[in-house]
Amino acid sequence: SLKHTKICIFVCDINMKPSIPKGTRDFTPSEVNLRDFVKEKIKSNFELFGFEPIETPSFEKLEVIADKHVNDGDQLIFKILSNGEKLSKADLNSLQKQNYSKFANSISEKALRYDLTVPFSRYVVQHQNEITFPFKRYQIQTVWRADRPQYGRFQEFLQCDADIIGSNSLWQEIELCMLYDRIINDLGLKRVCLRINNRKILYGFAKLLGFENRFNDFTIILDKLDKISIDGVTKELKEQNFSKDKIQIIKEFILLEGTNKFKLEKIRKAFKDSKISLDGIDEQNFIINNLEESGGFESIDLKFDLSLARGLTYYTGTIFELTIPNFPEIGSIGGGGRYDNLTENFGKKNLSGVGISVGFERLLMVLQKFKLFPKDVNNSVQVLIANFGSKTALICNSILKELRAKGVKSEFYPDDSKLKKQLSYANSKKIEYVVLLGDLELQNKEFVLKNMYDGSQANFKISKLESVILSKLKKSN
Repeated sequence: SLKHTKICIFVCDINMKPSIPKGTRDFTPSEVNLRDFVKEKIKSNFELFGFEPIETPSFEKLEVIADKHVNDGDQLIFKILSNGEKLSKADLNSLQKQNYSKFANSISEKALRYDLTVPFSRYVVQHQNEITFPFKRYQIQTVWRADRPQYGRFQEFLQCDADIIGSNSLWQEIELCMLYDRIINDLGLKRVCLRINNRKILYGFAKLLGFENRFNDFTIILDKLDKISIDGVTKELKEQNFSKDKIQIIKEFILLEGTNKFKLEKIRKAFKDSKISLDGIDEQNFIINNLEESGGFESIDLKFDLSLARGLTYYTGTIFELTIPNFPEIGSIGGGGRYDNLTENFGKKNLSGVGISVGFERLLMVLQKFKLFPKDVNNSVQVLIANFGSKTALICNSILKELRAKGVKSEFYPDDSKLKKQLSYANSKKIEYVVLLGDLELQNKEFVLKNMYDGSQANFKISKLESVILSKLKKSN
């Protein structure tokens, strides 16, 4: 029976269709090159602004992650199943009562990281004696969310965060706005909208209208404005039993047109008796005024937007969001804000921070849509040395070594195949030049350089090979 079992397993294996889980992707060499190009642009600008890199484990203790994401729900966290004796702790009583969340937690002590912010807050507290504050860190790593896959949303994706922790200064918000602008400009995007708001203004607005006890309900609906329009927001507010007169006041303020200063001044008059709101308005004015007086942006339009209400479970001050006005279906390509309480759960109070995240996957989609990648980003092999057999193979490999020493991406075709096959290989890999060095060329101390893009070829002295190829590649770039 054991023999039969083995046979069955073997049959299953050979019939298995190769596939990957939903929400994940394979990346081709050309796609990896594009991703590396964008990643390097983001990384170099993070470092230009003085941010230092850290890395944290792919998985954390479940208690670290779960406590921070009450609103997102337990179901969005990829939990790691315990094994061995730890499974004896399974809460079978919860399973019988169909309390699946509690049961799942009883058989899992670890989970894949949901974002980079919570691991960062854990890192800060755990390494506080080694850190110089204010601490400017950046992190570019993969995260996992058990979310429903859809356009621009994946279950496994790259996240790029920059945070400054240990300072209350609003100059840090200004710094992050300028960082966003630099990244966007370096990638060739123009007129990207940086929406900005403040949690204190939103809370003051809720208090002014008498529903501060329903602050979360109010902001969740308000944040849907760009997806469901003002009519959709109005409908949902009515369904949640917000009064008509208060809905009208909400519409009046979130639909305000004019400059950032005009909108903030209009709101200031309404909030003249609310200290918390006035503080939020002063903070917004400080950021906006100083950005304008320091020369403004190259590629970003800054817009104060009262409807922006993201991440209010932990943001306490300024809120940011990056959007593409002529590509609204992609959603935001970045966001962040000021937080004052993120490290409290780890025993560290009164440590304020502010941070932003670059939506790497969506940003990549934007660059592809508007064809903003440089032509030379492919990072492919530049020169192929054809194989004409053992008589010339040794000198070809010596040439290969010299070319690589000069930084030329090159390779030697491994088999003594027909030239047509070798040239077809070069074409399929989009290799620009092929070096032909057969017995006759070797006797004449020459080589043939074939341009695979236009089909032309010419003879040159072997002694000039490096200089000729470097010159050709320089012109083509």
